[in-house]
Amino acid sequence: MSMTDPVADMLARIRNAASAGQRRVDVPASRLKAELARILHDNHYIADFKVLEDGPRGVIRITLRYHNERPVIREMKRMSSPGLRRYVKSREIPRIKNGLGMAIVSTPKGLMSDSQARAANLGGELLAVVW
Repeated sequence: MSMTDPVADMLARIRNAASAGQRRVDVPASRLKAELARILHDNHYIADFKVLEDGPRGVIRITLRYHNERPVIREMKRMSSPGLRRYVKSREIPRIKNGLGMAIVSTPKGLMSDSQARAANLGGELLAVVW
C-alpha cells in the first residue's frame, strides 16, 4: 500500500485516537513526522513521543494529552497537500483561533510553529493547523 500523503495520515491517526479516547498512537516513522511530533510536544499538544526502532522503518509512539478527560487536540487539519502546496510569507501566517491554536510551517530552517516562524521572520509551506 503506497501512501500519497504520510503527514495527513499521521494527523488522521492522532485525531482518531484522540476522539476514541486512546492514550497513545503509533505512526510509521520519518524525520519529518518526528519533527512534527517534537513541535506538538513543545507546544503541549501531546504528552510525549518516542521514536522506536521496529523493523526496517521504525514507528513514532505518540502519547496523547488530555485535560479534564477531554483530548487537548480538538482538531488537526492538513493545509498543504502534495497535490496543492500552500506557501505563506511570514506576515501571512494565519492566526489560529486567535492564538489559541497553532499553525505548523515548514521553513528553510526546518519545521516551526507559527509563532517561531513569525519571530524568525520566515515563511514557508503551511503544513497543518492544530487547536
